[in-house]
Amino acid sequence: MTVSILSLAETRVLGVLVEKERTVPDIYPLSLNALTAGCNQKNNRDPLLSLTEAEVQAAVDRLKPMSLVIESSGSRVMRYSQNVQRVLKVPTEAVALLATLWLRGPQTAAELRSASERLHRFADVSSVEGFLEELATRPAEQGGPLVVLLARRPGAREPRWAHLLSGEPAEDLTAPARDAAPQLPADTDLEALRDEVRRLADEVAALKDLAHRLARAQGIEPG
Repeated sequence: MTVSILSLAETRVLGVLVEKERTVPDIYPLSLNALTAGCNQKNNRDPLLSLTEAEVQAAVDRLKPMSLVIESSGSRVMRYSQNVQRVLKVPTEAVALLATLWLRGPQTAAELRSASERLHRFADVSSVEGFLEELATRPAEQGGPLVVLLARRPGAREPRWAHLLSGEPAEDLTAPARDAAPQLPADTDLEALRDEVRRLADEVAALKDLAHRLARAQGIEPG
């Protein structure tokens, strides 16, 4: 089965189906409503999307002839499951990595290991890199490469990987920009730092209060 170039909506649909099969098997295969909700999640998604059910249905309808999505009838609604491993002829570990790239965009091998943990637990980063190398060097008779290692961005410690099912990544992803500004932390990273500062401040306040109470119990007036 030949796989055509896929749109962002189509790769998001596949990523959600792989994710939900592993993480919430009780509701899998997914209804159109559940599939749309998964595509539009605000956490663990990059970029964030706001797809309508009609747009998700259109993506499903294009994936079905490629056998990447299978439709089945539930008690009241149609349900959808993914068939990525059989169509692409890759191991389950590779499916987990591809799904993570479809859901979260380009990432380093270390980021992929962490982000894909709910789909497959890799022993270490080198094992992730091994599967990525296999996907990147897949011969043409098997369909060609499915991922590519991007050029390292200015200020970044490690290069990122991107999937190729939507074609070659945009040029600004594959080559460092000249005179690029230093990369700032993501909003989520900043918010996490703020939360940690608030938590530490609360702990310090609690320790001060405990020290004062112990001092008073010993008849010592805290300074």
